[in-house]
Amino acid sequence: MTDNSWLGPAIDVRPLLAEQQAAFIDLLRQLDTDEWAQQTICPGWNVKDVAAHVLGDHVGRLSIHRDGFRVLHPRDGEAFPNFLDRINDEWVNAARRISPPVLIELLSTIADEIVQFWQSVDLNAISGSVRWAGPEAHPFWLDVAREYTEYWTHQQQICDATGRPGLTDPHYLGPVIDTFLRALPHTLRDASAPEGTIVQVTVTGPGGGHWTCARGPDRWRLQHQPHPHPTAKLELDTDTTWRLCTRGITPEQAAEHARSYGDQHLATAALQIVSIIWSPQNP
Repeated sequence: MTDNSWLGPAIDVRPLLAEQQAAFIDLLRQLDTDEWAQQTICPGWNVKDVAAHVLGDHVGRLSIHRDGFRVLHPRDGEAFPNFLDRINDEWVNAARRISPPVLIELLSTIADEIVQFWQSVDLNAISGSVRWAGPEAHPFWLDVAREYTEYWTHQQQICDATGRPGLTDPHYLGPVIDTFLRALPHTLRDASAPEGTIVQVTVTGPGGGHWTCARGPDRWRLQHQPHPHPTAKLELDTDTTWRLCTRGITPEQAAEHARSYGDQHLATAALQIVSIIWSPQNP
């Protein structure tokens, strides 16, 4: 049996999926022509492109993991993040011929199938690798949590681009932050520290909390509780945290809004956290 206890306690975001998907569709139905064309933080993608990308994510997830249909693979020598960038751009370019009403209709239909699919999986079964959490295989609970954060993040990007409020209630944002912080052990993997070293990340504001990484004999291990005397402590607000983890802002920009205590080398290392598949060439 694979030991994934170093990731911290399992979480189940599936009760939120139907609500989040319904809120996303409702958001898209409110957009006017100018808003569909607004540029987002995703380089080269407007609001409609981001919505089309979400449709592509749904199609790919169902085709590969529900139907066992896998035909796309990295080219020889192509790094996985670059492979994802390429196929995502190919999909979005093709989807530009789809009108907003048709896009909404397609998303409405497939969103129901996505919710049903995730309800069918065994959360404790081993899935593929959630690459930002490490190269090994991970349980489905992290896979579905990762997908939830992807859906939430793209919805927030559209809200930002159109000046609308997002799903920032703790009910929705809390699981996003909790999932993103599961990348902390992998983030610290190369940080030199003796066994027993403690790095704590405290996130303030709606959906915040404490995440503590302890250096064990073989790796860093995550706990969801504060420590009385951490070796290094990093404090961020929720807005800064999710933008940092998705590279909406850089670690340097996040540091301007952060407070750090104790070992500054370790605090700086924690600021390098990334909770997406990210290519430095195409952030």
